[in-house]
Amino acid sequence: MPSPHIISLGCRLNIAESETIRALLGERDTIVVNSCAVTNEAVKQTRKAIRRALRERPDAELVVTGCAAQIDPASFAAMPEVSRVIGNAEKLSAFAWGSSEPVQVQDIMGVRETAPHLAASFSTHARAFVEVQNGCDHRCTFCTIPYGRGNSRSVPAGALIERIAMLAESHAEVVLTGVDLTSYGPDLPGSPSLGALVERILSHVPALRRLRLSSLDGIEIDGRLFALLTEEPRIQPHVHLSLQAGDDMILKRMKRRHSRAESVALVERLKAARPEIAIGADLIAGFPTETDEMFANTLALIADAQIVHGHIFPYSPRSGTPAAKMPQVHAATIKERAARLRTAAAQSRSTWLQSLIGSTQQVLVERPGTSGHAGNFAEVRLPQAQVGDIVSVKIDAVHDGKLIA
Repeated sequence: MPSPHIISLGCRLNIAESETIRALLGERDTIVVNSCAVTNEAVKQTRKAIRRALRERPDAELVVTGCAAQIDPASFAAMPEVSRVIGNAEKLSAFAWGSSEPVQVQDIMGVRETAPHLAASFSTHARAFVEVQNGCDHRCTFCTIPYGRGNSRSVPAGALIERIAMLAESHAEVVLTGVDLTSYGPDLPGSPSLGALVERILSHVPALRRLRLSSLDGIEIDGRLFALLTEEPRIQPHVHLSLQAGDDMILKRMKRRHSRAESVALVERLKAARPEIAIGADLIAGFPTETDEMFANTLALIADAQIVHGHIFPYSPRSGTPAAKMPQVHAATIKERAARLRTAAAQSRSTWLQSLIGSTQQVLVERPGTSGHAGNFAEVRLPQAQVGDIVSVKIDAVHDGKLIA
């Protein structure tokens, strides 16, 4: 029987939304590329995925959606491999998938609600991803994502709790996702915070064994959320921070709202309160005007903020953003700086993994009896175990960047 093939690129939010798309498509012979536009390289990878997918299934309809399609629908509609282009708001509507219109992309800034879909099943994943927020009200000078996702909007807690309770029956772990997760709530009655939402989920869904939060803006982690991250055992000890840089002048030119010192102090407080917390972070190499000294401050941040899950992005100018008009760093320098950041991040990660030898970890089994992730998001190779189970294992060694249990 024909079945849809969905390729999710980029963030966890796309993974969550791809499950909704899968349910809407039923058994159609359709390829969907759920695209990313966070960097120029992400857009290039979207185009490569389109060409590769249609070579493998030449008779299938191919539909492009996601942020890259939302921002530049015409360029994707012009690709000979593409049958249709569907925008970020439309992709969650049954009407859009039933229509034959070649381009369905509305003004995302006019969208006022999010996640009416709330995917009911994550049959292809051991963990379930739940969208609680979409869009972003901030305008970092390097970023086009607000133009792909629209303004910030939140899902009411009642709808989320109902869906998470259902997911907890078949999934041991739920991940809360959003474009700007820590901005959850101001658009809802009573302006609840992300911490208030997490408290309600944990209280009303006692069957939920593990809760994980996706990327957080450290400047918006208030006392309530901090206490949950450090004191609640069901929240996994893994905090991924949207840091972007470790130099105050670069942070200012990025229009970020935190300083280097605030980031380091937050990590120190988190680790003091819950030492097993593993820190992840996004870092950009070669932002416009970045000097050697400024880059050195970002490089040093990997050690100063104890980053063991480093996501390194070489800067690429995105058309229409303020940063694209700033004095650019030479491409070869950007490449070299990104490589140095990756090397430092890999060394930090290796040292951390070695420190876990001899420890006992609770691992969610994600691949048929072979591997999964611990609460701190270290990848673990396992003896045979059932997918979806949480198993207690002792760590014996490290090999190829993975813990061996």
